[in-house]
Amino acid sequence: MKSAPGSRRDLVWALQQQAKRTGARASTVRGADWRQAVVATVGTDGTITTTDGIPCRCLTAYMAPKVGDVVIISQSGTGSWIALGRMTPSTPSWTAFTLSSGWTANASYYTPAYRLWGDGTASLCGLAQMSGTLTSGQTVATLPAEACPAAQVRCTVQVAVGFFGVMTILTNGTIQLGDFSGTLATTGNKYAEFDTFGRYRLT
Repeated sequence: MKSAPGSRRDLVWALQQQAKRTGARASTVRGADWRQAVVATVGTDGTITTTDGIPCRCLTAYMAPKVGDVVIISQSGTGSWIALGRMTPSTPSWTAFTLSSGWTANASYYTPAYRLWGDGTASLCGLAQMSGTLTSGQTVATLPAEACPAAQVRCTVQVAVGFFGVMTILTNGTIQLGDFSGTLATTGNKYAEFDTFGRYRLT
């Protein structure tokens, strides 16, 4: 039979272990925590709710949350949650898009292609060319629906040696050249510089 001091030591040890186990389950004791979650709903105030009912505020880096996204969420010592961002299911890849008749990819540059990013933007790359007459408003390529912007976007490009114009991506995915800086010759190479669209908004 243990002495009274020994019994007290055992009781103190048991209470300490119970406190540790309780603290391991309480966010206010264990401090910050993070894990994966799936988005169930998206609010209009910069918040999401996960499938297990956790409300989270999104960081600015996670600008376009969608239902079904697998995200990393993190908890503060006071129990509040934030959504750090979307988990990448795979490395974003470049996908070639369709050039209009008469236009071909220039082998010295990247193949004309698009890439989708997880923040609601996309990128284009590559250079295409044609020889002959280039008219204002001519379509040079067409993007698939997933790479179409919600509003038209445009940028300045060089369309021939010594001449510039504007490349516009329409909401239906067609890419057009126009607004030339001068009258283009009806012979010689003309260019579509897709690399100038390093990043553009989709939504």
